Amino acid sequence: MPINIDSPIARRVVAIAFLFSIFGLTFWVLSPFLAALAWAGILAYVTWPLHQRLCRRLPGRDSLCALLMTLGVAATLLLPMVWVLFTLAGDMATASATLKQLATHGLPPLPAGVQAWPGGEWIAAQYQRVQADPAWFRLQFDALGLTDSTRLKAVAGGVGRNVAKFGLAVFALFFLYRHGDSVLTQFRGVATRWLGEAARGYIQAVGVTVRAVVFGIVLTALAQGLLAGLGYWVAGVAAPALWGVITALVSLIPFVGPVVWIGLSLGLLAHGETQAALGLFLWGALVVSWIDNLIRPLVISGPTRIPFLLVFLGVLGGLKAFGLIGLFLGPVLLAVSVAIWREWLVHARSDRA
Repeated sequence: MPINIDSPIARRVVAIAFLFSIFGLTFWVLSPFLAALAWAGILAYVTWPLHQRLCRRLPGRDSLCALLMTLGVAATLLLPMVWVLFTLAGDMATASATLKQLATHGLPPLPAGVQAWPGGEWIAAQYQRVQADPAWFRLQFDALGLTDSTRLKAVAGGVGRNVAKFGLAVFALFFLYRHGDSVLTQFRGVATRWLGEAARGYIQAVGVTVRAVVFGIVLTALAQGLLAGLGYWVAGVAAPALWGVITALVSLIPFVGPVVWIGLSLGLLAHGETQAALGLFLWGALVVSWIDNLIRPLVISGPTRIPFLLVFLGVLGGLKAFGLIGLFLGPVLLAVSVAIWREWLVHARSDRA
């Protein structure tokens, strides 16, 4: 039996296949730039209230407002990054020199007071075992790749790619400021046509979650890194800026930040600097962790109405699945899933009634 290509079913199949092909190829073309575009969208959404306020002060000059906002956001992000990079360069040089010295001369003697700690004898035994084997430390130093020119070139290439992505995100940010209202209106129209009125709730869930994650996770981690770096500097820790940046990056994952300042406190204690170690530990427990344990759950769980456990899992799963942008994509996907689940619950209750 021949297939009638003019039948409605055949036309619909061809139309669906055509749409899938077009959208699939479009996604393939844009896939190298999706991360940069996602960052631009996040920055535009978070700073949109400032953009609207500027537009009210400069009516009828949308392009100028978009340009000023783009330059302002770029400067706000770029200047601290440049300062951190220059500071890190000096700290990395200091850390590298220290590691080279340790690799050449071995580990210094362990302070005698360590054996008085709970489990101090075991710690001393492990330390002496490593100290008696200088080749072990040299192997660990080589494993870091600080002497491997190929690995250093790969790191430099990764930095270059991230700089290019940052430039693309800033470039796209201007157009989002300039045409953001139009793009959002079109997106809402298409989403409403395909998903019905429920699409408005999903879009709202995405927006609320992105804003909550930015303020609840990213800004909290930056504040923790800044406060921790200040504590490291006062306590006399070598390379405080480097450790502050490490603390900020680690603090993006909830409840992991204390690992850094607790380890540094133990290091100071092992070297006999009891007051500095105690002061750094109290600073971390009473100031740095207070931000993480109090502000983050309130900021995230309050506006999103999502249990903090789900946000926590969304952050971890998003980081593993999508990289750094997964900090936002993971919680956003869970927020939309929760919104859909709650909508189904409402329909189920109405059907029973």
